[in-house]
Amino acid sequence: MDSLLRIDSWPVTTAAAAVVRSSGEVVGTHGPTDHRFTLASVTKPLAAYAVLVGVEEGAVELDEPAGPEGSTVRHLLAHASGLAVDEPAVKAAPGARRIYTNAGFEALGDHLARATGIPFAEYLRQGVLEPLGMRSTELRGSPARAGVSTVADMALFAAELQAPRLLAPQTLAEATEVAFPSLRGVLPGYGPQTPNDWGLGFEIRDHKSPHWTGGSSSPRTFGHFGQDGTFLWVDPEAGAACVALADRPFGQWAVEAWPPFTDAVLAELRAG
Repeated sequence: MDSLLRIDSWPVTTAAAAVVRSSGEVVGTHGPTDHRFTLASVTKPLAAYAVLVGVEEGAVELDEPAGPEGSTVRHLLAHASGLAVDEPAVKAAPGARRIYTNAGFEALGDHLARATGIPFAEYLRQGVLEPLGMRSTELRGSPARAGVSTVADMALFAAELQAPRLLAPQTLAEATEVAFPSLRGVLPGYGPQTPNDWGLGFEIRDHKSPHWTGGSSSPRTFGHFGQDGTFLWVDPEAGAACVALADRPFGQWAVEAWPPFTDAVLAELRAG
C-alpha cells in the first residue's frame, strides 16, 4: 500500500506499519515489521483483552468491586473509576468523570493476579499472546504501559480485534461500545472532550475533535495510541485496522502526521 510509505517522512529513527483487513489478511506493510518497539499505552488494549479473557473464564466479573470504593472492573477498564493518572489517589466518584488512569490498569492487573493466583504478565502471555502467536511481545512491568512488541505481532492482534477467536463476539462488541456514556474528560495530548467516550480498554473515536485518527475515520473506530509514538486503530466501517509503531515520543510531529496518514490509508482501502 503506497499510503504506508508516508511513515518514511516521519521525524523518527525507526517506524513500521501494517494494514489488516477484517478477513485477517495483511494487505500492506512498510518498515521493519520484526523490530521490537516499546508500546507505551498501546499496552492497555492487550491488558484489557487479558482481563476480558478472565471474565469469560469466570475468574473475575465486570461488575465486581475492584479499585477504589464503589468502583468495579468495568469502571477500571473504562477509565471511570475516579483514580488519578499515575497514583492510586481518588479524584472523583466512580462513574462521575472520565479520568485517564495508568493507576487504574495497574489496579486491574493486581486484581486479576489475586483472583487467578497467576502474575498478570504470565496470564497475558498464556491467555492472549501465546494463543495468537505473538511470540515477540511481552509485558515488562506495568499493564498500563510496559509492553514491547513488533508490527508483525500487533497485526495478529489487529486481526483478532476484527474476528475474535479468544473472546465471544458479544464480549468484544461490548468492549468496543461506549461504557458510561456522556462522561466528560481529557484525552491525553488532545485536551478536554465532551463526551470523552471509551469502551472497555479501547478509546472510541465517536465525534471527538481534535483526534489522533483521521477526519474520514468512522465514529465507530476504536483503538489506542501511546506516548512512544505508537498507535492501533480498528475502523469497522472500513473493515480494516492499522498499526504503526515508532521510536520517538508522542508530540506535535504525531499530531500533524497521524491524521493525514490515516486518511490516506482509508482512501487507498476505499479505492482498492
